[in-house]
Amino acid sequence: MNEHLSALSLHEQIKSGKLSAVDTLQAAYNRIDAVDGQVGAFNALSRDLALQMAEDVDRKAKAGEPLPLLAGVPLAVKDNINVKGYATTCSSKILDGYVSPYDATVTLKVKAHMLPIVGKTNLDEFAMGSSTENSALKITRNPWDLDRVPGGSSGGSAAAVASGQTLISLGSDTGGSVRQPAALCGLVGLKPTYGLVSRYGLVAFASSLDQISPFARNVKDTAALLQVIGGYDNRDSTSLNYNLPDYLGNIDKPVEKLKIGIIGELNGEGMQPEVAASFQQAIETFKKLGTEVHTFSIPSIKYAVASYYILATAEASSNLARFDGVRYGLRVEGENIYDTYCKTRAQGFGPEVKRRIMLGTFSLSSGYYDAYYGKAQKIRKLLKNEFDKAWQQVDVLICPTSPTTAFKIGEKKDDPVSMYLSDIATIPVNLVGIPAISIPCGFDNQKLPIGLQIMGPHLSEEKLFRISQAFETATGLANLSPAELATA
Repeated sequence: MNEHLSALSLHEQIKSGKLSAVDTLQAAYNRIDAVDGQVGAFNALSRDLALQMAEDVDRKAKAGEPLPLLAGVPLAVKDNINVKGYATTCSSKILDGYVSPYDATVTLKVKAHMLPIVGKTNLDEFAMGSSTENSALKITRNPWDLDRVPGGSSGGSAAAVASGQTLISLGSDTGGSVRQPAALCGLVGLKPTYGLVSRYGLVAFASSLDQISPFARNVKDTAALLQVIGGYDNRDSTSLNYNLPDYLGNIDKPVEKLKIGIIGELNGEGMQPEVAASFQQAIETFKKLGTEVHTFSIPSIKYAVASYYILATAEASSNLARFDGVRYGLRVEGENIYDTYCKTRAQGFGPEVKRRIMLGTFSLSSGYYDAYYGKAQKIRKLLKNEFDKAWQQVDVLICPTSPTTAFKIGEKKDDPVSMYLSDIATIPVNLVGIPAISIPCGFDNQKLPIGLQIMGPHLSEEKLFRISQAFETATGLANLSPAELATA
């Protein structure tokens, strides 16, 4: 597989018969065999499943039958999304031996569009983390610098694309888990409007925040992948009954006269100097594109991280109660059922998951519910009201995706608060359920990627893609490849 092609152009060549889907898939596996020993993006490969799909694509192409969007393009899937007949580990020991008996809705959609699923990617255990260091299975490394983290929790899906093992992948985003690794790995990552993509078959972390999300190396590929996975699903009670627009149809339209707001609270303080400089350059680029740029205030954003880590951990403590040694995966026998629960969870869950379960259980406990959980919900409502007020004055809001570029592996491992604060710009998006996209906007002095986050009101993905495409065209920051692995 030529990792310098776009997914859409690869699909067109397969559709026309210029390239074989089977040969393309084999090239992807050759790339995986060559570089994943260094990167550690994949937990497991699904060669038989992918090969069968690629053969079906070639048969259709040879017969001149129409092929659905992105058919034949190899895809990596985060290992908390169910693929029937294959292990779903969530990168946790507690799911050891669990094989999914059903497909997630996004998996069914991907199969219907005939994308070969090449394998399942590594993540922070149960999607809890910002560096993919919390995996019980392995540490994933950033292809731009193998001594640094790829971000998290979808670090494996990001690293797979950044290293050219696949051109597109799926992750999940609960508080920035696609956008932050996209920024750290030089990719495009979109967190869709809550409910636009079905969560059925996604192992839940925090159900009111989780959203399956696409990664790609350019904006159009990201839009195409959302077109594949989005849409209503009656098996998900939070799914939106909404007809997807043609995201690619208007993506090249001009953006002049659109109003862009800079979030003052996320501009400057605590930011790496190169990130601040790239953000200012991005603002100038938008002005040259003819947009109006204003500074806007979201006062409650300073409470977002605290609110998130109460709400998300509370939901996690409830969702993870099902992993008890009885129904799924690992079972450590005890003297009685209670002892079995305790021993299974003690050995099965890692320290970060245990920390979040305890935080969540505490905030929901008698005497503390109103003081913590209740207040956090009030902050969430206040934050939503402030964003709604912003949409009356601007079309989108922008800020750096992450206050820093990729940090060294182990640098923040013993400082969870510092790790939590790395998501300060992404967390508000999940709390209010709006869409946001991270796109590359520059590099720091060590040639590490920097990301720009663009946020919009509910169901404004089409506008986000259009603005992002204009920025990508103006800057040329697309299909980025780290030199370190380019010739591997």
